[in-house]
Amino acid sequence: MKVVSRDEIRAVFDPEASLAAVAQAMRRFARGEAQQAAVGHLGFTDPPGDTHIKSAWLRGDDAFVVKLASTFYDNPRQGLPPGSGLMLVASARTGAPLALLQDDGELTDLRTAMAGAVAAQVIADPAWRAPTLGVVGAGVQAELQAAWIARQIGAGRILVWARRTDAADELCHRLQVQGFAADRAPDLTELGHRADLIVTTTPAREPVLLRDMLRPGYRIVAVGADAPGKRELGPGVVAGADLVLADSRSQALDHGECAWARQEGLAAEQVIEIGALLPDGPAPSRGASAVADLTGLGVQDVAIALGVWARLSSYSQQDPS
Repeated sequence: MKVVSRDEIRAVFDPEASLAAVAQAMRRFARGEAQQAAVGHLGFTDPPGDTHIKSAWLRGDDAFVVKLASTFYDNPRQGLPPGSGLMLVASARTGAPLALLQDDGELTDLRTAMAGAVAAQVIADPAWRAPTLGVVGAGVQAELQAAWIARQIGAGRILVWARRTDAADELCHRLQVQGFAADRAPDLTELGHRADLIVTTTPAREPVLLRDMLRPGYRIVAVGADAPGKRELGPGVVAGADLVLADSRSQALDHGECAWARQEGLAAEQVIEIGALLPDGPAPSRGASAVADLTGLGVQDVAIALGVWARLSSYSQQDPS
């Protein structure tokens, strides 16, 4: 088994190919061409953190992936990154481990942002010209989602809100360095009324974004509710949307934003899997509201990990002369 460092992963990582692979994996998942084990989750309170274990195989692939990813929210106070993790690539023919990708959670962060970009493209209004993107949160995922979604929908401006104004200002600065026009929103109501599309990226366990903060025709990509007990969107936001999407209907109804909306009358058949609308499915009509609920798929881990492994294998087989 080859052990691959984060630097080696970064050296071969192809962003555009990975985005296409994540989208294709979501399509295949929606078509029933994937096998996923039940999501494993460990929740910690002192210090606060989450660990996710996911595994999947796409039918016909020569390999499958088992992933462990953790986020411990107080780590930055100790000078440590909040995320860590690894991905194990194993043969689907023999079961033998092939590679341990020691990505420190970076591939998980990237595939989550790519899934957000795919979801945003599905719910975006094609008539938008330089739309405003609203970002709720200021952590690693907030920055990645902001950049990936902004590029995907051609955003002309990014508005950021976070509980800590200094963290929001710091994120705005990092986005400005990347070439985006980014400003801090003074409150969520202004963000909700100015943003054409909003992405929520917090680990909140109580609603952050409420219905009265949103303008008619709101479009939201909700990323934070990826484990039982988490919730970012207030009553009526999901259940009242004209279109409700999810990366996985079963996961979203179990522990995503859709699980809370189900208590408000959302029916399972109202939830459409994003992959079923790719690549050219119908977008929400002009003025309609839409929510995309992302809980994270093992097939997304497969897509990004096998892409890295294929490029590493290709380079290792090249004639060194």
